[in-house]
Amino acid sequence: MDDNNTSSPLVTESDRGEHQSCLEDTIEKYIGDFGWSQLFQVVIVSLVWIFDSQQAFISIFTDAQPSWHCVPPLAHNLCNSNICLLPKNSWSWDLPPHTSIVSEWSLECAGSVISSMPASSFYMGSFAGGFVLVGLADSSFGRKNTMLLSCLVMSLAGILATVSTNIWVYSTFRFISGFGRANIGTCSLVLSSELVGKRWRGQSGTAGFFMFTVGFLSLPVIAYMNKESSWREIYLWTCVPAVLYCILVYFLVKESPRWLFVQGRKEEFVRTLKSIAPTNKANNLTLASISNMSFEQKFETTDIYYALKTFFKRKWAIRRLITLMILGFGVGLVYFGMPLGVANLNFDIYLSTALNALMELPAAMIIFIIIGKAKRRTAVLGFSMLCAISSLMCALTGSSRWKGFQVAIELMSFFSVCTAFDVLLIYTLELFPTCIRNSAVTIVRQMMIFGGATSPLLVAIGRGKGAISYWVFGLTIGICGHFVWCLPETKGETLCDTMDEEESKETRRKPTSLTTEGV
Repeated sequence: MDDNNTSSPLVTESDRGEHQSCLEDTIEKYIGDFGWSQLFQVVIVSLVWIFDSQQAFISIFTDAQPSWHCVPPLAHNLCNSNICLLPKNSWSWDLPPHTSIVSEWSLECAGSVISSMPASSFYMGSFAGGFVLVGLADSSFGRKNTMLLSCLVMSLAGILATVSTNIWVYSTFRFISGFGRANIGTCSLVLSSELVGKRWRGQSGTAGFFMFTVGFLSLPVIAYMNKESSWREIYLWTCVPAVLYCILVYFLVKESPRWLFVQGRKEEFVRTLKSIAPTNKANNLTLASISNMSFEQKFETTDIYYALKTFFKRKWAIRRLITLMILGFGVGLVYFGMPLGVANLNFDIYLSTALNALMELPAAMIIFIIIGKAKRRTAVLGFSMLCAISSLMCALTGSSRWKGFQVAIELMSFFSVCTAFDVLLIYTLELFPTCIRNSAVTIVRQMMIFGGATSPLLVAIGRGKGAISYWVFGLTIGICGHFVWCLPETKGETLCDTMDEEESKETRRKPTSLTTEGV
């Protein structure tokens, strides 16, 4: 089957311009103005980020290395800082052993690979799940159903993790949890951006970032409330509400009208637009009013791997995707690794986690303010470089005399990578058409997760060696950030729906663009 036949799931070549104009005009006409119905939908859809962030960072507390003390009559000068060199009966944990998997299963001397296995398993599961289910939301399954399924699998696996009897069973459930949550953030981001008009596209995406911050901030509170309880309690506090949320999504959330259009489901397309449009506009929307819009559907759009096949048939698409994957790895390594790495800087774990979580708030606020005006490439590069410089400075100020300054620099670094993370996701969804948009964002996000999967091992290796991991953080994001110049600018541009539309836009770009020079 030739390239032209497989890459036009919606329209023929002659209908291309009419299709884009009709769909974009219809979307803007009925839901271009942000109303209460759209606000409600965006908020409900974005709530899933709370549970996503809780599971992403829960290992900070459940898998933590607990504090301990020597037991008399061991002399004070014999109380070595290395717990593995002391007799078992000469020391004791400060808190009950069941507060962490390390103390409950005696993993204190198990080595960095074993101790980091549950956290790495979660990220590896997320990485694998993202690629196995990459096209699920772009296929006939849809954005809403994919998000619902992902959240449910993640939550149930988290609940089942509470019955684990050893690190191997626990790591297995963490892998399943990560596998399930692979599409959560992607589906939420894409769905919320497709439920609003062009003007509010960037701002609606930031709602999820705010919710992610809320979830991150809730973790140290939940962990502190259960400070002397079993680590299993933290999973129940975070996963049971997530299951209840799934029920809420099933009954209240609408499917993306753009996706419904791509699938040729015109009756549902009209119904969805009417349900979220202002009353005075909804009354004018009927099937007859959209009769001139093309709803031709092809079989490939129902194929879960249709998007992956499509990427490799367009050079500009695979070029953009590879570039974004490199960027995603660098940003993900720092974003997921830095909250784990603060323990190596000898900060209080509850305070440091709360402070890092708070950095998500100004990052989301900055994005909300500047996303309508900022150039995507400049923003990604600028915040990546700021993160790189701050991380390297944090590594350089390793002395205890600089602890206060080191805390401030670490927070600045995390704030920068949070902002780069958010901009990169919005940038990604703007770079690809509706027919493969969710798949593209999923793949890029999975590269972020892959970066996160390597961070627990990196942090574990760096224990007792000061800020060595921050050298790696700074150099990695500094190098990866410069790849953004291989991408076109998308600020203020209209979203395309088919590959042909996006390719037509690509050919109209200035010859000085890096993407038209074969970079």
